[in-house]
Formats: sequence, C-alpha cells, structure tokens
Amino acid sequence: MTHPPPLQPTGEQYEIRSGDHRAVITEVGATLRSFRVGDRDVVRGFGADEVVHGGRGQQLLPWPNRIRDGRYVFEGGDQQLALTEPDRHNAIHGLVRHVPWILVEHAEDRIEQRVRVFPQPGWPGTVEATLRHSVSAAGLLVEVTVTNVGSAPVPFGYAAHPYLTVGEQSVDEVALTVPAGRYLEVDDRLLPLQLRPVNGTTYDLRAGDPVAEVNLDTAFTDLAADDGRWVVRLELGDRWAELWAEAKFGWLQVYTGADRRDQSIAVEPMTCGPDAFNPGITHDDVIVLQPGDSFAGQWGVRGA
Repeated sequence: MTHPPPLQPTGEQYEIRSGDHRAVITEVGATLRSFRVGDRDVVRGFGADEVVHGGRGQQLLPWPNRIRDGRYVFEGGDQQLALTEPDRHNAIHGLVRHVPWILVEHAEDRIEQRVRVFPQPGWPGTVEATLRHSVSAAGLLVEVTVTNVGSAPVPFGYAAHPYLTVGEQSVDEVALTVPAGRYLEVDDRLLPLQLRPVNGTTYDLRAGDPVAEVNLDTAFTDLAADDGRWVVRLELGDRWAELWAEAKFGWLQVYTGADRRDQSIAVEPMTCGPDAFNPGITHDDVIVLQPGDSFAGQWGVRGA
C-alpha cells in the first residue's frame, strides 16, 4: 500500500517571490518561516521539517505577550486562560499560533490567509483575522485585519514575532537602533512593574550602538515615528535589516536570545504591552472591538 507523504509540522508551505525577494509562509499560524533577499536571510526562520520554536515568525492574537496567571476581567466577567507559559504562570501570545489558517488567495507575490477564533475558556467572543503577506522590490509587507464577527465586545491586541538577521555569529556584533523613549521594567515573570525613560540606561538604543553584552527581553514604547511609521534597524558590515510598523503599533518587544547569543534578534511590533488585559500601566492600549468593529494595521521587513 502506498502511503501519502507525512505532513510538515507547520502544514502547507506557501512560497511567494518578486525578483530576488522570496518568503515562505506556513499553513499553521500563518507563520513567516523565512524571508530572503538574494542569497541572504533577512528573517532568521526555521526549516520546513522543524516544529516552530521561540515564536519564530508567528502571529500573536487576540493578545500579544503575557497575561498574568491567565486571568483578567472583561465586561464584568472573570476569564481564565490556559497557562501556556507554565514556568512563569502566564498565558502567552494568543490563540492562533498553532492552528491552521484557511488559504484565501495564493499568487506569485502574495498570500492571504484567514482564521476565526471562537468563544472558549478565557476568551468571550468571536473574531475573524485576515492576514496578507506580499513581497516586492520594497521588501516584505504584512497587512492584518481583525473583525469582531460575534455578538459581544472583546478585548484585543495583535503582534508578530519575526527574528531579524544580518549574518551575525553572535548578536553582540550587531549595531541595533530602537527609536524608543521609554522601556518597561518587569519582574522575574516578565510582567509590568513601571515605565522608565531610556535616558542614561542600557536600554537607550537610539544611537545605533552594538548590542555587546546587553541582554534584552524588553518591551519599549514612546516610539519615534517618521511619516507615520517607526523603524528598528540592524547593521553588520555591509548587511542591514529593518522592521517598520505603523504608529498604531505603540509598543515593541526586542529579544536578544537570553543565554543563546546566536539566535538573531526578535523584533516584535505590538499594539499593546504585556498584561494589557489587566488594570495597570499597559491597560490603556487595549483595543475594545465592539460587534462589527475592525482593526487594520501594517508592518514590514526589508534588508540587504
């Protein structure tokens, strides 16, 4: 008997290309598995035969980052999410990372996918997310639209989790520019304590200095935008990579790999900060989607 070939851990693999720009997006999680310009990786992803780890290239909704103890109160109702970061007793990175997204369109230079999140323990409503990846000479563009298609309001936040690379052996070598005026001080569970200005601290990355020994798993805000967009830039020799996002992405997480200095640098555009569903210093940036309301945003990656 002939058996069909085994499925890849992230499902179908969809390649898009334009000139020397090429990306691969997966069925599972609408994950950005790779993005290359010519023979150079701009996004450091993972192999088609690998299980995604470290959030690489994943889409994070209906909340990004962490929710303390998986608990929050919304519209007077107590919600309890599964603790998907058990070592820190948090719920992390939403509900769509490990589910298959429906293919809507796949053309040579673009792909559109859709997913619906229905009511479940810890999540009170129904949203539909549509995500379009496209490539051109300008780089990779990601367009996201999320609509409340249910009958009840829902809290909402979105982020993405690509790792950028400039061919480094260690992130210490990389010159990193982050246009942020404030950073979030956190506890040992990476939950908010207070917002602090970056001035005079190792978190002031506005000058584009090498990362050196700085260890980041840090949320930033007060992002300086030019023409409605802010930009994070990595440089090493003749290599560079940038992630840009619309100003409506008011937060950014940067992760340098903790003890692993060879994993590249995660640059995560976020609409809200950690534990935003709960009262506190990040709560004001939660988006409440009433029935029929939509959120739409854009971010992208470019490099050489």
